[in-house]
Amino acid sequence: MLQLDSIETVIKQQNDFFLLGETQSLDFRKQQLRHLKKLIINNESQISEALYKDLGKCNFESYLSEISLIKKEINNMLNNLRKWSKSRYVFTAIEQFPARAFIQPQPKGVVLIISPWNYPISLAIMPLIGAIAAGNCAIIKPSELSPNTSNILEKIINNNFDNRYLKVIQGGKETSEKLLKEKWDHIFFTGSPSIGKIVMEAAAKQLTPVTLELGGKSPCIVDKNINIQETAKRIVWGKFLNAGQSCIAPDYLLVNRSIKPQLIEAISQTIKEFYGKDPSKSTDYGRIINEYHFKRLSSLLTSGKIIIGGKIIPEENYISPTIIDNISPDFPIMEDEIFGPILPILDYDELEEALNFINKRPKPLAIYLFSNDKNQEKIVIRNTRSGGVSINDTLMQYAVLTLPFGGIGKSGIGCYHGKYSFDTFSHYKSVLKRSFWLETNLRFPPYKGKFKWLKFILG
Repeated sequence: MLQLDSIETVIKQQNDFFLLGETQSLDFRKQQLRHLKKLIINNESQISEALYKDLGKCNFESYLSEISLIKKEINNMLNNLRKWSKSRYVFTAIEQFPARAFIQPQPKGVVLIISPWNYPISLAIMPLIGAIAAGNCAIIKPSELSPNTSNILEKIINNNFDNRYLKVIQGGKETSEKLLKEKWDHIFFTGSPSIGKIVMEAAAKQLTPVTLELGGKSPCIVDKNINIQETAKRIVWGKFLNAGQSCIAPDYLLVNRSIKPQLIEAISQTIKEFYGKDPSKSTDYGRIINEYHFKRLSSLLTSGKIIIGGKIIPEENYISPTIIDNISPDFPIMEDEIFGPILPILDYDELEEALNFINKRPKPLAIYLFSNDKNQEKIVIRNTRSGGVSINDTLMQYAVLTLPFGGIGKSGIGCYHGKYSFDTFSHYKSVLKRSFWLETNLRFPPYKGKFKWLKFILG
């Protein structure tokens, strides 16, 4: 593990390497992306093993939610990078004649990526892909709470790339604090709002731009006009994937009262279909990351009435898929993001009631709506504020790389994925080029007798 006093040296080496200009070559960037993709493919089994050790993820889930997304994102970058990195000419007004103006994307420099533990491979590599594509050098600080995946990340990056270009630095709180004291050209952070505030405060001292991918209590509205069985499947999958430890998992349900009993029954049956009568024995169901989060989540089980699940196994950090009814808005479970396999159910009579409930709370990363009513779709999209909206499915919006992924307000600042990742790690430099030909001297003193011509030209 890198010593704290060596961090400054590493950052200086990366800054010096960046100034050589090698990373700005389009061929170099493509070569590095292809190399990264090959490394991910070659280390797929080791990545899956590390994810299982840290989070109890099965191979299918690891590939679906981590590895496949990385490969897809790299392919997207390789296919579009030449187009995205070109200069773009823009209109110049008559008073600038003769002149040309264009916008030139260029890398920001040396960037810091701080990644979380819940999707410890994809949420480190996905922003890194954008940083590479834009031509930056990067340092990745993975979470110490997922040590096995952090170790495999360190092995993949540090053993296969010039560390003056890309480097993983492991460590705990002290390492993060040391890194945040340094001067960066951009900081990309994924994690909780509470730590996001610390990152933003540190960045402000250096006037460093930030992207904060946070979370929040993403509501799921369920209208009466739906396919109940299919809705239950998609809610159960989205909520209990990775044992509920997803920043865009449905955090609570707002269900039309007229279909609530039927939906609960369908959810109960779906959980059994997905994970069996005892999910603790299912090879497809994960575990809570550590004892601290297990205890935090276990304390929430005292809220309301458990109608499905509620089983815990402390020595395994296991909490079964759990549905809780009789929830009051002022219960602890409704205060912060749950980030675990516990799903509270609230009900409503009219959509306006559900929207008022959502809009009185901090803006979430996602809002889910299950409805076949197009008018309700329009109302939810128009009258709520969130990072994004997904209609009739959960989580799948994250995999659409042509959509920007990011929050608003407490759920985040900035966005990424595809072109939006390239934009995040690029500075769009404005360039004006004028000719010495046809200079009228109108704009130069003395101004006597020129005012009427100025008004004639400028309007």
